[in-house]
Amino acid sequence: MIGDKLRSHSITPQHFGFTWMTASELEFTFLSISERYKPYKEVLQAMFYRTLWMAGVENPRALFTDAERDECIQGYSDLDLRPGAKECFAKLRQEGFTVWCLTTGDIKRVRGYFEKAGVDMPMENFISCDSHGKAKPALDAYRPALNQFADEDEKWFAAAHYWDVSAAKKVGFKGGYCTVYEKESCAEIFDCEMDVVADSLLEMAEKIVELSTR
Repeated sequence: MIGDKLRSHSITPQHFGFTWMTASELEFTFLSISERYKPYKEVLQAMFYRTLWMAGVENPRALFTDAERDECIQGYSDLDLRPGAKECFAKLRQEGFTVWCLTTGDIKRVRGYFEKAGVDMPMENFISCDSHGKAKPALDAYRPALNQFADEDEKWFAAAHYWDVSAAKKVGFKGGYCTVYEKESCAEIFDCEMDVVADSLLEMAEKIVELSTR
């Protein structure tokens, strides 16, 4: 969509995508902390031109358009699930786990990832931060998910963000971390040891099953 324009400013599409997403998550979190919660999609849309400016594009509105921004946001909705996600879910369900999804995104977009990949994910098993007006990693964002379960249930939170899993552990989940996205966990800054660490989603599921009391 905008790759050639980015490269003309020595910006790789991968780096811009990461920077735009990260800058948006920062503002999204700041808004939530200051009790002005906004849906993530609205923040992502607002941060497009600022991110280009910070990346070195001197006059981004002269070079990029709202239509291109909106197409990029649509592309965000068209992403594929990570390799191994389908097998990960199948393994957990085979062993008696119920899989839930706690997301900062809107449920329609996130559920679309699963539908596109042919992974069954019931609507009633989604929890969005939009429903409670609390952004992760605020601990109150995780508690509605934890409260879905009985005290005697085996409660795991698994993700590919160390900050995400480490926060979930603080409210009472066991933690499974997959290195597939971040590669470097930077675990030393989180003061939290994971119950499971794996390099693939399926391996993570297998280790969760192995440690489970079910």
